[in-house]
Amino acid sequence: MTAVDTPGRLAIIVPMLNEAAHIEPALAALQGLRERGARLIVVDGGSEDGTPARAGRHVDEVLSAERGRARQMNAGAARARDADVLLFLHADTRLPADADERIAAAQAAGARWGRFDVRIDGRSPWLRCIARLMNTRSRLTGICTGDQAIFVERRLFEQLRGFADIPLMEDIEFSRRARALASPAAISAPVVTSGRRWERRGIWPTIWLMWSLRWRYWRGEDPAALARDYRQVR
Repeated sequence: MTAVDTPGRLAIIVPMLNEAAHIEPALAALQGLRERGARLIVVDGGSEDGTPARAGRHVDEVLSAERGRARQMNAGAARARDADVLLFLHADTRLPADADERIAAAQAAGARWGRFDVRIDGRSPWLRCIARLMNTRSRLTGICTGDQAIFVERRLFEQLRGFADIPLMEDIEFSRRARALASPAAISAPVVTSGRRWERRGIWPTIWLMWSLRWRYWRGEDPAALARDYRQVR
């Protein structure tokens, strides 16, 4: 595979909020991609634990934006004007070391956007089953979640006017609009995301919560109401 080696061509945008305990190892894992030309931008949503200071030495730029994952990701994308491809990465998700090459290969095959398979890191064997179901569902529906590290060519992102300014389900909403224009690439090399939220609350209660929120979203309920319920449970 041919690496993305043009400086600034790939921008990795990481929205953050109170991640001081985890941010430095997460960003250290991205330095190989950064050395090969990827631009790394952290967008902080008002952390109170020193996250921006800890992140600053490991990235190309730390931005501040109004709190909200969609707003933070849109702010990062607006800043990365020299990038041809935007990759949106959750703070607790790790990319494969050759993520840039995988994306370049997907582009060469005609993909305009896509995501990675996901593996959930944790003690419970149920997490492996959940990840397989997530990946299968995504392949069948073309709907991608933020845990899967969504990437998109800048021109398509701008055509879609970025993420909708909603407090929850911004990844689902974006996927619905994007798949109407182009089928997503499904990269089999997995990203690894933390299972801490699953294990902290319990596997089955978390499954019920996520499916119920998604079902309510598909029924047309206000994302702001869903976000309030999600925050209360967390």
